[in-house]
Amino acid sequence: MLRLFFLVLMLLLTGCHQSVWNDPYPAAESGSNTLYLAFQERPKHLDPAIAYSTDAYEIIGQIVEPPLQYDYLKRPYTLIPLTLRNMPDIQYLDATGKPLVNNAPVAAIAQSIYTLHLTPGIFYQPHPAFARNRFGQYTYWPLTTSAWRQLNRWQDFTHHGTQELTAADYVYAIKRLASPQTNCPILGIMSDNIVGMKQLAAKLAHDHPHPGNDEFIDLDHYTLSGVRQIDRYTLQIRLYGKYPQFSYWLAMPFFAPIPRAVDAFYHQPGMSAHNFTLDWHPVGTGPYQLTLMNPNWRMVLSRNPNFHHERYPNTGSTDDAAKGLLRDAGKPLPFIDNIVFSLEKETIPYWNKFLQGYYDYSAISTDNFNQAIATGIKGNPHVTPALRNQGITLSTSTLPVVSYIAFNMHDSTVGGNSIRARRLRQAISIAVNYEEFITIFLNGRGIPAQSPIPPGIFGYDDTPADIDPVTYHLVDGHIERRPITDARRLLAEAGYPNGRDSQTGAPLVLYYDNTFTGPNAKAYVDWMVSQLARLNIQLISRSSDFNRFEDKIRHGTTQIFVDGWNADYPDPENFLALFYGPNSKLSSGGENDANYHNPAYDALFEQMKNMDNTPQRFAIIQQMVKILQQDAPWMFGYFPRQYVLRQAWIGPTKPMPIANNTIKYIHLNPALREQERTRWNRPVVWPLAAIAGILPLAGLSMWRIKRRRDERTAS
Repeated sequence: MLRLFFLVLMLLLTGCHQSVWNDPYPAAESGSNTLYLAFQERPKHLDPAIAYSTDAYEIIGQIVEPPLQYDYLKRPYTLIPLTLRNMPDIQYLDATGKPLVNNAPVAAIAQSIYTLHLTPGIFYQPHPAFARNRFGQYTYWPLTTSAWRQLNRWQDFTHHGTQELTAADYVYAIKRLASPQTNCPILGIMSDNIVGMKQLAAKLAHDHPHPGNDEFIDLDHYTLSGVRQIDRYTLQIRLYGKYPQFSYWLAMPFFAPIPRAVDAFYHQPGMSAHNFTLDWHPVGTGPYQLTLMNPNWRMVLSRNPNFHHERYPNTGSTDDAAKGLLRDAGKPLPFIDNIVFSLEKETIPYWNKFLQGYYDYSAISTDNFNQAIATGIKGNPHVTPALRNQGITLSTSTLPVVSYIAFNMHDSTVGGNSIRARRLRQAISIAVNYEEFITIFLNGRGIPAQSPIPPGIFGYDDTPADIDPVTYHLVDGHIERRPITDARRLLAEAGYPNGRDSQTGAPLVLYYDNTFTGPNAKAYVDWMVSQLARLNIQLISRSSDFNRFEDKIRHGTTQIFVDGWNADYPDPENFLALFYGPNSKLSSGGENDANYHNPAYDALFEQMKNMDNTPQRFAIIQQMVKILQQDAPWMFGYFPRQYVLRQAWIGPTKPMPIANNTIKYIHLNPALREQERTRWNRPVVWPLAAIAGILPLAGLSMWRIKRRRDERTAS
């Protein structure tokens, strides 16, 4: 009993010195200039030549630097130099190699030359690949057998070095896109555009048909005719024809520099066996470096001590100024010292830790939506009073993403260009009520789509003139989905009155392919079944894992399926290419997964794709959209709205969904965070105090009872 009393007393005394008992982070991080975020699963790739997902870009976007980036504040999205002195110089040549004027007709342009001038004085993060001894030799390349006895963890590489970013590093990185060792997902696109890329890929595949992870393919021994170094800080990239979207690719991690020394370092025997790879330990010139990689616990990015002198934007809109987004104008970046990504597999613990102040940002799940968001009289979302009292604020943005349901145009029932098949697709498109879907499953976080082009992308038009006349109409000046009676009429015209084949009387049965899993899967499927049931169409769901689903699409064995597209870059070509006939998934392995083909559309696409954003281009896009609306290869679905909660200690931020390197612009107040964490997580010690008070009394009572028993025994 006495021991228990002292234990409780020690807990109380501890509470006097440590006011927060539930802090999940080490005490050494208390008050530090650290941003705390969460991840649900490890990104599959961190090698910039391979990575092609949002979760991967959230990490490597802070580490590596392609030549260009997006202006943080400007809208519409605007490219600006990142490692370059200025925007690329672009020169057009005709078939004879003669220079053309900038506004030359697209048909006259045989090649485009992009000249990139690097900013001198940019250095890589400290890294063992650059370490050299006093004789100038690389410390860790080549590695000897004896050296491996001391190299079991990444921390065992105790020597680090750096080197200046040069044009040769970009040339080497572009060659890596063609390497069979890399398996770059955009090799097909780049082979069609960069002069000599296809030939280099073929040569490398011939020379190294089955390269192992530990084989070093020295790309300096290979020539890429369309890419060359002019001098230490200048390179040229030569493209076929005119391809204005190439500038957007120059803002993606695929074009981040990789020095030969890094490639050689990581492809030594034994490296991959220890997970010492670019996929595990990327290297770059960006504001941060990956200092801890434990995907089962946490990933930590720390400030790159060699980061060049980039500064916060000096200019913005009047609205930006009013929101405090220019208060850091001209200040050196980044503002935060460390970024900690902690593993959170479950939604509820993540949400509770955010409310306790242990995460600085939070998305909002459907389960937590009502706790987080209230809707004003005009339908505008805002945080609930409880969150507002904590200083938590909400930012919203429409993502450059379209979620859709596609028809396989090679299917014998829903596909094809016949009037019968078109009427069937149109009827189904009306019946599937995306306004209802957005309300039920997304808590209103979405915009019903009238075309595949999201808001913020050139070609998007939210005026009544752009509505999809097949699925929507104007009622008293408001856009409304057409009534189900219109869908039933179209279904009858397709030869399926009341959902039955007019010739055989058999019910119409369709198949719905999807990757729905988890607790909401049945609800999603049941909702879709109910939509087509309004037309007396029987819908059978065929759920499968992602790999099986992709295999079905690749072989054209789907009928109706759900999918989505996230913009690679903010240009309408990136979305309209999803309907270009030669991009058919079935015939060419392209991204046209509906296998749609319309010669009139294809001709307009070829005319539009390489044009600058002019009224003429806009007019062509409108023609293309009208064709898609009539042919209905997709149910256009919706554009997701992103809701993000921000703690009070995070400075003003601007949603930038198209960029991936924006953490460097975030400012936080560690002192305020520490103060609020302490206030929100103050331990409740009165039960312990009560126990501490009761224990002596209980002990005294037990002592008296024992004493009386002893006295009776003695007598």
